[in-house]
Amino acid sequence: MDQQTLQFYGRNAQAYAGREVTKHTRLIRFLALLAPGATILELGCGAGADSAEMLAGGFDIHPTDGSPEMAGEASRRLGRPVETLLFHDLNKVDAYDGVWANACLLHVPRSELAQILALIWRALKPAGYFYASFKTGAAEGRDSLNRYYNYPSPDWLRAAYSKAGGWSSLSIETGEVKGFDAKSAQMLFVVARKNL
Repeated sequence: MDQQTLQFYGRNAQAYAGREVTKHTRLIRFLALLAPGATILELGCGAGADSAEMLAGGFDIHPTDGSPEMAGEASRRLGRPVETLLFHDLNKVDAYDGVWANACLLHVPRSELAQILALIWRALKPAGYFYASFKTGAAEGRDSLNRYYNYPSPDWLRAAYSKAGGWSSLSIETGEVKGFDAKSAQMLFVVARKNL
């Protein structure tokens, strides 16, 4: 994880926790792929809004964030401990029915993304589902808040996933979101299923 980006989230954890939360359509669609009570790892849980939705839906959610300050905010929201976990420290094997990584892997340096995707693939159970979202672009760089982004194209992202492990399916949809900086961004939404 880029240190400047991590420090940004540490400094702004309370501001993130205070943002208005809306129901996440893509989360609802992702959860519909899983069996009731499925075990889900959330990477980059931020202030815990998505984890709260998953808990309310009866899922066995394991929220994590790379920022101790964000993990603290999520712990307060969820009323339970939230682990501070950097992506490269993920060491579980065949442990989760699903992995939810909304707007977090987009901060992984391009040179490291395939390795992180491989760790996620390893942590998934066979036939497990994995969601991630990325800001699209042509070359890595920083935004106006000095956060690092890998800014992949769909083809670049497919190649990174193919290096990470075997997937029985991989779909990439496009869309637009408004970020913390109040600017609209073009996004890639990826849903992959681990092979059996």
